[in-house]
Amino acid sequence: MPVFQPSKRAGVVGFEGGGDGQVLDLETAVKDGVLGGVGGGCFGVGVGEKLDLKKMIEEVNLPEVPSVFICPISLEPMQDPVTLCTGQTYERSNILKWFSLGHYTCPTTMQELWDDSVTPNKTLHHLIHTWFSQKFSQMKKRSEDVQGIASELLDTLKKVKGQARVQALKELQQVVAAHATARKTLVDEGGVAQLTSLLGPLTSHAVGSQVIAILVNLSLDSESKSSLMQPAKISILVDMLNEGSMDTKINCIRLIETLMEEKDFRSEIVTSHSLLVALMRVVRDKKHPNGNLPGLILLRTICLHNKHVRNLIVSIGAGPQLVELLPCLNPDCLELALFILDSLSSIPEGRLALKDCSYTIPNMVRLLMRVSESCTQFALSILWSVCKLAPDECSSIAVEAGLAAKLLLVIQSGCNPVLKQRAAELLKLCSQHYSDTNFISKCKLTRTIH
Repeated sequence: MPVFQPSKRAGVVGFEGGGDGQVLDLETAVKDGVLGGVGGGCFGVGVGEKLDLKKMIEEVNLPEVPSVFICPISLEPMQDPVTLCTGQTYERSNILKWFSLGHYTCPTTMQELWDDSVTPNKTLHHLIHTWFSQKFSQMKKRSEDVQGIASELLDTLKKVKGQARVQALKELQQVVAAHATARKTLVDEGGVAQLTSLLGPLTSHAVGSQVIAILVNLSLDSESKSSLMQPAKISILVDMLNEGSMDTKINCIRLIETLMEEKDFRSEIVTSHSLLVALMRVVRDKKHPNGNLPGLILLRTICLHNKHVRNLIVSIGAGPQLVELLPCLNPDCLELALFILDSLSSIPEGRLALKDCSYTIPNMVRLLMRVSESCTQFALSILWSVCKLAPDECSSIAVEAGLAAKLLLVIQSGCNPVLKQRAAELLKLCSQHYSDTNFISKCKLTRTIH
């Protein structure tokens, strides 16, 4: 919302009649077209006074409103403007609150008031109402136009095939992505079932990618989700997750996430080897890092949804792949990746795969006390699982990587007691394979303390 700037002119231009108070330079604003379509001397429109101003202000929600409509106190459009003896205009409730706090000055000019009465500024109220009425009417008209376009495109899709169908879907996707009214129209007119019916074994990727781009913008009911969980439709989803553009892959991921929210979701859908491999490709794609976060979110959801799928995730090499990716991830993605690795380390196959990866211990040690307490917690848990599996082998690697010094930092920090306890246990585990003198030298304790 723009900041109200009072007029810098020496004089204040006012309006006569109707007991109105004065308005800051309003005549110039009207004459120069600042009010966006409200002509000088014409303050009403046909729909005018019957519309509720508060509702219009809330629903129109424009980024730019003429500054003369803005209350200098709240910086919001005025609904009940009143003018002080200084000629400054404010929202009634705001200026009365100012007075109730013991201020008897004009908030804008800080002049002392010789008269604390307020005068309703009917002219300005009429202008505000007229301006918002016009914007509200335009918005409603655009909304009706959008509904008509969405209905027309749905009808078109029933009649066309080939490239004409792809073009209609592209247009529908653009309308649906931009307008809530179009999304509602599509749902109300049975468009979800119509779109879902286009997904099948013979669906081209051009059609499938557009259909999914539309579906991810809609609120799907249980019936629609059940329809999308049919094997043929899941198959096209997995195909596009493997071979589509990055935008299409992200839309497929979002749609699968939506399906997983359904209580009748079938776990075998996410135990597909092809789906998990495709998902890991998205997560590891360095050319298109915008796929990292949605890919990791879905992988985390899968880990939480089905414990048995963790073995399959390990079998496709996800553990070492995620470990190698850690240095490239932003904090949000990093926490998700560590959560997934911690989940994989909870099963024997996962622990073994992480132990055999040469980057696991150095990368986990590096992350301790670096990003967040959650990241430290996951990294500690992973290190504990790996070091417990092969204490002789892993403890020496961990200590050489600087683990002991990092563990001392955790113990001395203000993090939660459980984390400190785990750090102390891991420190004890590592120290068992060294003499006291040797361990102290390896830990570089002096540097840590100083």
